[in-house]
Amino acid sequence: MKRLLFSFQGRLNRAPYWYVHLALAVIQFPIFGAWFAIIVYPAMETRDMDTIQDAARTMYLLYILCAPFIWISLAVMVKRCHDRDKTGWFIFIMLVPLIGPIWLLIELGFLRGTTGPNRYGPDPLDT
Repeated sequence: MKRLLFSFQGRLNRAPYWYVHLALAVIQFPIFGAWFAIIVYPAMETRDMDTIQDAARTMYLLYILCAPFIWISLAVMVKRCHDRDKTGWFIFIMLVPLIGPIWLLIELGFLRGTTGPNRYGPDPLDT
């Protein structure tokens, strides 16, 4: 599990890629939803600047708490790039407006990895 979630080495097929991202979404959406419902929405209702600033400060705490989720997501995406026989730097394609995220989604989420071993390790479907 530690190698799956925190390592940037090796390859990963599509199923674990989707399972990890689904698990991250299931964990993060309630956290951000609760934060919005409990802190942000009431601050917007009152339109009190101090309350709004307090809500903004709590956002930084959420970013710190979500840092492990970002790390896990990056590790899984890099390993998925390796399965497609691409360098991990390929994930920066998502910075290209409009096309980048769609291209990354198709490459990592829907296309099959290279068959057999490649320069990043053995085929995960063979083991």
